[in-house]
Amino acid sequence: MAWTAISTRNETPPIARGGWLDALRFIVASLIILHHFQAAGPTPLAEHLHPVFERGGFLLTNFFLIDSGYVLMRVYGGSVGTGRMSPGDFFVKRFLRVYPAHLIMGLGLVALVVLGGLVGIAPRNPEWFAWDQLAAQLTLTQAFGVPGGLGWNAPSWSVSALLGCYVAFPWILTALRRSGPWTALVAAGGLYLLVNEATLSLLGYPVYQMPMMFGIWRALPLFALGMALAVFSERVFVAPRLARIVGVAAAVGLATVQAFDKHALISIVFIALILLAAGAIPVTRPSQWVEKASVVSFAMFITNEPVRIVWFGVVNVLVARFALPVGVQWGLWAAGVAAAFVFAFAFHALIDQPIQTRIKAALARRRAPRRPVEAGPVVSLDG
Repeated sequence: MAWTAISTRNETPPIARGGWLDALRFIVASLIILHHFQAAGPTPLAEHLHPVFERGGFLLTNFFLIDSGYVLMRVYGGSVGTGRMSPGDFFVKRFLRVYPAHLIMGLGLVALVVLGGLVGIAPRNPEWFAWDQLAAQLTLTQAFGVPGGLGWNAPSWSVSALLGCYVAFPWILTALRRSGPWTALVAAGGLYLLVNEATLSLLGYPVYQMPMMFGIWRALPLFALGMALAVFSERVFVAPRLARIVGVAAAVGLATVQAFDKHALISIVFIALILLAAGAIPVTRPSQWVEKASVVSFAMFITNEPVRIVWFGVVNVLVARFALPVGVQWGLWAAGVAAAFVFAFAFHALIDQPIQTRIKAALARRRAPRRPVEAGPVVSLDG
């Protein structure tokens, strides 16, 4: 390609809502729902459609972590890097974005288990609801070596790990801002390879198999890679036409390699290319539907596991009691997937968004400068 296809001489498009980056967040959240639900059907989806449905948890989590670093770097990198937002304010803002929804869903599961016990209905898999696992999960400390966090709303380990990434964000930002775009990209990729090699040598498994208890060490290199990809996107112009070609080719490549095995490292390369391509395509006609879907993606992530637990807790009883035919079972499975989407959108509109609106208002009042007190008449103490 000519130098104008990839260049540092041209202005790169700003990050914007309603485009491909938003679409990717919704697509990944949707695939996470299918991954969590795939084994609950009469037969696993991996046997009918694509093996990625069975082993896609690690892949989608990787995408989620890299994308989080990418988006946060592009949205907050400037304000945190210039001091307009302090590291403490950044962490508080991000913590308050994820914790209320997580806590509500965790306490909701607790209420269901307790109420079920009071009326004599025990969970089908009681080991998923061990009380000694709950404290670490509710406090989002399960990814930092704190015992607990298994079962319940188990996918929340990645949110726990992200809290550590939020703490590290200003330091990673400082290191990346001092590097050129290519250097930042190579350094972040090298960091991931180094961590992966260390876990293989010391623990005998790759970093993507890191137990949830030490999830921060899995998440941090991926989050840093996402931040480096954002630096590259901000400084290196990629022609939109080339970006579209690269994005489609990377998506096809990702689906192809997953048909044979996990191929974790090459899959990360494809994920990185997809994000770079999405960020390089200007949002000339933002879609309100895509923007809304993206905003709901966090609710989809945090609510789908509780919905799955409740839905199939009921469905499994019905199947066993009435010997429902396979066609009906598939219908109930599809209805469960639809219920996960409906519940997520309702949770976002009725609970999460109103809470976040109040939080944003409170944070805005806290950051607003105090109005100076008007000087009153001077009072002489000597009469």
